[in-house]
Parts: sequence; C-alpha cells; structure tokens
Amino acid sequence: MLDVPHEAQVRGHQRVPSDSKEFHEVTKRDALRLLENDVDRLLKTTEPARQPALKAEMGRFADLFGRFLQEEGPALDWNKIQKLPENAVMNYSNLKSPKNEQNEIRNMLDKLVVIKLNGGLGTSMGCHGPKSVIPVRSDLTFLDLTVQQIEHLNKTYDANVPLVLMNSFNTDEDTEKIVRKYKGFRVQIHTFNQSCFPRISREHFLPVAKDFDVEKDMEAWYPPGHGDFYDTFRNSGLLKRFIDEGREYCFLSNIDNLGATVDLNILNKLVGEERATTPVEFVMEVTDKTRADVKGGTLIQMENKLRLLEIAQVPKEHVDDFKSVKTFKFFNTNNIWANLSAIDRVLRERTLNMEIIVNNKTLENGTRVIQLETAVGAAMKCFDGAIGINVPRSRFLPVKKSSDLLLVMSNLYTLKNGSLVMSPQRMFPTTPLVKLGENHFSKVKEFLGRFANIPDIIELDHLTVSGDVTFGRGVSLRGTVIIIANHGDRIDIPAGAILENKIVSGNMRILDH
Repeated sequence: MLDVPHEAQVRGHQRVPSDSKEFHEVTKRDALRLLENDVDRLLKTTEPARQPALKAEMGRFADLFGRFLQEEGPALDWNKIQKLPENAVMNYSNLKSPKNEQNEIRNMLDKLVVIKLNGGLGTSMGCHGPKSVIPVRSDLTFLDLTVQQIEHLNKTYDANVPLVLMNSFNTDEDTEKIVRKYKGFRVQIHTFNQSCFPRISREHFLPVAKDFDVEKDMEAWYPPGHGDFYDTFRNSGLLKRFIDEGREYCFLSNIDNLGATVDLNILNKLVGEERATTPVEFVMEVTDKTRADVKGGTLIQMENKLRLLEIAQVPKEHVDDFKSVKTFKFFNTNNIWANLSAIDRVLRERTLNMEIIVNNKTLENGTRVIQLETAVGAAMKCFDGAIGINVPRSRFLPVKKSSDLLLVMSNLYTLKNGSLVMSPQRMFPTTPLVKLGENHFSKVKEFLGRFANIPDIIELDHLTVSGDVTFGRGVSLRGTVIIIANHGDRIDIPAGAILENKIVSGNMRILDH
C-alpha cells in the first residue's frame, strides 16, 4: 500500500480512516489541483515552442492521476467474474489457411500494419541502449530479425507491410540512428514516441522532477506502459495515415518476443475469406498456462465483456486462485490484433478505459516514487466482437533473461527468413525449463563468456546452473541436469561432455563422461 500524505487521503489508498465523504472529495480535489499546479510550473521551464504539445501530454498524465485518486479499493470485484463463454477463445488449429494465391494474400497483407513495442532498454541484461539491438542469433538483433521477417513477406507476396516502432524517450535517439541501416530494405519503417510522464513522490504526491529537462534527470521520468500506445499512435498522425491508405488492422507485439511473427491464418480470419460477418475488432493471442506462467495476465469474462486480468488487480485473498492452472487455463502473450477504425472510434468517443497499474520504485537517491501505467491488452473490453485465440506456444518466445537467450541461440531452433523455427528433432513442442544463476549469468557478456559454444539441448527437459560454472565446446545436455558450484568453488564442464539426468556439484575441473 502507498504512504499517502494527509492532504491526499482517499479510500482504497489510505492509512488513516475517515468517515466523512466530503473529506475524501475535498482531499482528492486538493491533490489533483496541487499536482496540476506543479505540472504547470514544470511546463514553464521549457521553451514556448514545445509547450502546446507537452501541455496535451501532461493533460493525459493529470487525467491518469485523477483516475488513480478516484479508485476505491481493488479495481475488480472477484465475485463478478463469469465463466468464459464457449466461443470466447478460438483454437488456433480451427483457423483456416488462406488459399495460396499470390493476389489474395497480397490484398490481405496490404490491409496490415506491424507495430513493435520498442521502449525498453537492455539494462536488465547488462547491455546499453535499446533492448532491440542486443544480438540474439547469428549476430542478428531483435530489430534485424523483425525487418528480415517483414521484408520476406513483402518480397514473397509483392506486398507493402509497414513496420512501426513505438519508442520511448529512452530508446528514441539510438533507434533513429540504427533504423538508417535498413534504408535499402523493402520495408517502410515509421517511428513514434510514447509519452514521457513525471514520476510522483510517494511522500507528497507531486512530481519529483525540478524542470522539463528530461536528459538532465532521466530518473524523474518514465514511459507509462504500453497502454499509452492508443493515444500516442493517433497523435503521431500514423493512425489516420494508415486508415487513409485503406489499412484495416494492426498487429502489435513486444520486440523481444521472437515468436510474434505475422500469421496468415489469423489475418485470414480478420480480413480474408474467413472474415466473420460481425467484425472482430480486437484479438488477444493467448496460450496454455504452465507453472512457469502463473503470474501472466489472463482472459476473463466480466459484465458480458472479455477483458484482461493482471495479477496486480487481484485481491490478495484470491492470488492463489489466479495462479491456478486449472481455473485460468490461458495467459496473455501480448500479441494483439486491433482494428484501426475501431481504435479511432474509441479514442474519438473517449470510451477507452484501461485499469491503472501502480508501479512502486525507489530511485538511486532513496526517494520512493510511484509511476502510473496501463497495459495495451486492458483496452480489450472497450472493443466490439473481441476474441481470444489460443495459439501454439511457439508464438510466445520472449527473451527477458540470459536463460531465454540460451534457448534461442541453441540448436533447438533454426533461422528461416528472420523467424525462429523449432527443430523437427525435438520430441516435444515445449521448450526446456532453464534456470541460470543471477550472480554469474545475468549479464549477456558474462553469460556468453561462460560457453565456448551453446550446448546441444535438443533432448533437454530441465537445466539449473548455479555458481561459477563454464562449458567447453560441444557439450550435450539431456533430460534433467543440475550443476551447482558452491561458493568459492568452480566447475568446468569439459569439451564434448554428455550430461544426461546428472547432478554435478562441488569443485570440478575435470569430469568423467
């Protein structure tokens, strides 16, 4: 719970109860007024030419803050969750492929825009700059692979699918430089920036920024989650441009999800011969939940609308229910297909409403702050004819940690036109569960230094590595392998070693195999 100052006490976020409704209303108004005054003061610190655009952006920030103040208790009444209707989630295997006719597929692709969320930095993996420029396979970055995929589609079908990158103030400058290298490629690349909002002190509920010089104090600002996509996409002028070009849908996904490629079967359902008579305005790709995904957002039905439920919205006493694989079978991959005209409509009619995620942070100087965010999938309930599609696990291949990097760099996958394809030699469609110790493997450079080359993991089920461990060339890991070097010890797995259902511990520089 937040420590809310006396002048900003509100039910649901308060420490000291008050039985006066008027007290709440007055303090909410005061907190909002104080924040708006502070934001006006910040605006005056920037040059006049920038003020109109920044004023509109800060207006959206004040709206978000005002909604946050109004929220009373958990945003969700658990008892109102309804059973998912039969037709709410389609099975991917029931989708029909388009007829393999060049013209048909080109017409479908020309109605599509691909959007990648590119606001994240690679700092959690020990890298500088945008995460999208980390090499993930054959020295190719996330961005390289994305461009290759779309260029392959455009060349194969003589189509013109544009790529749009939603950057943040953290990634914009670097991305613009990198994008220049794709000039000769058959892909139109557009970029726009999501909002830049001030972090709020938990002590006095006012921005911690002293002025609008974001570069000078990056810690005082934050990009407010991917739910900010809708407003900033429209404000960039790209939404209108694509609608005017006759495009109908956008396919939006995280740049670090290497499984999120353009799928012609899903596109056929939206704009091809399988197009439903009642338009499907919003598709959320979900996949089967495993024990590794218990915290991922899930699909629920509430008030006769499909909607996204995130763990942050779940009342504490129901968190175990939320994590149950039996109760909630699916989780959200954050691969979203949305109708462009419908996005335009909900923005014009101001019916876009996404739950607020309160993210608590502590700055390097010890200041405790909150940042208010929204999630792109939470807009699902605002659209008509929204559905989920239960897709194969192969469409969810995010690279968040070095353990994910091990999988995508390994012989589990081959690279084909920018897409990763699982090896037919793998007996099961699921990937191995890999856990690498934070102290020795979390940073990409250190991780790469511990492998002479990536082991053969075609037959691996589970790998746990902890401590100071290195791998020689041509190592093969099968079944369940656990390697633990105790503190102060070191284990070197020699070249050519085959480890099958083995536990290795202690201090080993030579290992029989």
